[in-house]
Amino acid sequence: MDQPTQFLPEHFINRELSWLEFNARVLEEAQDPSNPLLERAKFLAIFSSNLDEFFMVRVAGLREQAFGGVAAQDVAADGYGAHAQLLKISQRTRELVAEQYRCFNEAILPALATEGIRILPESDLDKQQRKIAHDFFHQRAFPILTPMAIDPSHPSPRFHNRGLYLVARLHRTQGVGPADLYAVVQLPQVLPRFIPVGGLKDNDYVLLEDILASKLPELFGGYEISRHACFRMTRDMDVDLLEQEADDMLHSIEQRLRARNHSEAVRLEVQSGIGRDLLSMLVHEEKLYHKYDVDGESYSEIYRLDGLLDMTSLWEIVNLRGRNDLLPPSFTPRIPPGLGPRDNLFAEITQRDILLHHPFDSFDPVVRFIQAAAEDSQVLAIKQTLYRTSGDSPIVRALIQAAENGKQVTALVELKARFDEANNIDWARQMERAGVHVVYGFMDLKTHCKLAMVVRQEGKKVRRYVHLGTGNYNPHTARLYTDMGLFTSHKLIADDASALFNFLTGYSQGHAWSKLIVAPQDLHRHTLELIDGQTKRARAGKKARIVAKLNSLVDRKTIEALYRASQAGVPIELIVRGICCLRPGLPGISENIQVRSIVDRFLEHSRIFVFGTGAKAEVLLSSADWMPRNFGRRVEVAFPLETPELKEQICQQILPIYLQDNTRARRLMPDGTYVRATAWHGEPTHRSQVELLGQIPVPQDQPSGSEGSPNGPLPVEDKSRIA
Repeated sequence: MDQPTQFLPEHFINRELSWLEFNARVLEEAQDPSNPLLERAKFLAIFSSNLDEFFMVRVAGLREQAFGGVAAQDVAADGYGAHAQLLKISQRTRELVAEQYRCFNEAILPALATEGIRILPESDLDKQQRKIAHDFFHQRAFPILTPMAIDPSHPSPRFHNRGLYLVARLHRTQGVGPADLYAVVQLPQVLPRFIPVGGLKDNDYVLLEDILASKLPELFGGYEISRHACFRMTRDMDVDLLEQEADDMLHSIEQRLRARNHSEAVRLEVQSGIGRDLLSMLVHEEKLYHKYDVDGESYSEIYRLDGLLDMTSLWEIVNLRGRNDLLPPSFTPRIPPGLGPRDNLFAEITQRDILLHHPFDSFDPVVRFIQAAAEDSQVLAIKQTLYRTSGDSPIVRALIQAAENGKQVTALVELKARFDEANNIDWARQMERAGVHVVYGFMDLKTHCKLAMVVRQEGKKVRRYVHLGTGNYNPHTARLYTDMGLFTSHKLIADDASALFNFLTGYSQGHAWSKLIVAPQDLHRHTLELIDGQTKRARAGKKARIVAKLNSLVDRKTIEALYRASQAGVPIELIVRGICCLRPGLPGISENIQVRSIVDRFLEHSRIFVFGTGAKAEVLLSSADWMPRNFGRRVEVAFPLETPELKEQICQQILPIYLQDNTRARRLMPDGTYVRATAWHGEPTHRSQVELLGQIPVPQDQPSGSEGSPNGPLPVEDKSRIA
């Protein structure tokens, strides 16, 4: 019997560096001139937003391990410790940020100007534009600005996370006060970043900080402005809940949100021309590491930027009215047959299971599912999980209406949804006031599963209707993310859904799951068993196959199971949008594994898993990625598609379109780099999201076993197809 392979650190890709390569793919979309101009600007904003969260959470955690005096956690699967990871993150981040600023300064800004959208320095404004800027300052900005001196009687203010500030060195020319001092002014977040100065016809803008910088002498009367610069601080925002009981989780979360305002700085972004004295003051005040020796190399948390700080503000430009010509074509999501505004949703779900693929299929039926339940006199109860929802949520309003109509309404609100805590707290309080029974889940587990259940009296019977999804109950992001949702009245699924809600609200356990696979109880074990099942089939000479579409692949045991399956000859196709710690194509380890990443107009968010071939293949959808946190620290659900029509929809329509993408797909190479997949000479191009918008059918005359067919073998793609 063959000895099992000992998998080594070099068989794995570092989690953090893999995430940075995902963000590099986002940046590639901004650099791609084939994308509409404002779409490119959007990707620059997304790149910056992603990087902010990465520093606030991942870098902050590594920094604490490396410098915080806490016991270091285990080294990463690839063998890197915290210090080494911080160095490599810093090096790669600086490369990517330099590319971002080249893209913005050399491509996006000139292209915007060509289209009549100019972002002007304050010094280039004409007389009329200066008057507009002057009036804006005195009428809108000045009343809310707070100039702050920094001296022994005015200690340094606590700079807000991701807030923009002007810092200045002042020299007194008259009046009272120190002869020389530092001072700061925060750019108010209630004001726009791009101030229009071009009248009604032109699209000329000046940056808010440029206006404020020109008015510093007015803000600090009696002082001469020696030097000034703009800066931005990023702080550790990963304030974990203590894994212990709390009398009031709502109060506990609110306390920790306040604690975030006092967390340590992890990154300082400054304009490239900042004076040494201004920079030294900020570094000293915030105790940042600058030119710190780590393992013989210099490490710094200072990022000098050549241009606009905080490119997340580019959303203001992206959302300009009247410039749809610079955006992708608008689209109207499909309303599947039987789910229109006048159709009886409950009658349709009784007759058949219904699969929705957002945003190509409209999210409106999901909203109407809850709204109809709120108004239907036959509905007795509604139960729903809420992880992230929109600011003005029609679903939450429907739950409130249902409670006011006398129905039994239970909402599981996850207060620990990172960066959405405040929004969820607000909705929770509103629902509680309306009589909704609000539950906050567990202290040590996030409730990440997405399900809703409606209980309806139909004659002498009580029927349960269930919606299960891979994404959040958020109508806004449902137009921006790709996700799957299932409507069903299947009794066994309804039994499992009832048991899951009982677990979430009352710790009720011991239910024998029939259809749903639930984390943290069973999902990890079941996933490994499904992979191992294909491994055994391949070793027995039977047909085997694994296709998985997910956001992240990090869990070491799952990766090792996939390696063993590959060694047994199982063809494995992975579509992993973000982090992937698995190395495909390693001789003797992962020769039968291919990994694609698709980054395009919509954020690929759906999780789809196919184990096996033909009609006997098991098809699962899930709220969970293959990560340790999803398997062990969250309540997650994977649910099966069992009707032949829905399995065929996944296996013969949706997945083949993704697997044929040779326009926006990137292929992961064994060395951890990503390269674009391209069409062979004469082969048609395929862009999956465009085809799904039009639902262009996959040719049905392909021979069995051809590439692109989910039931045939998938040989490793020839590298001649890679750009």
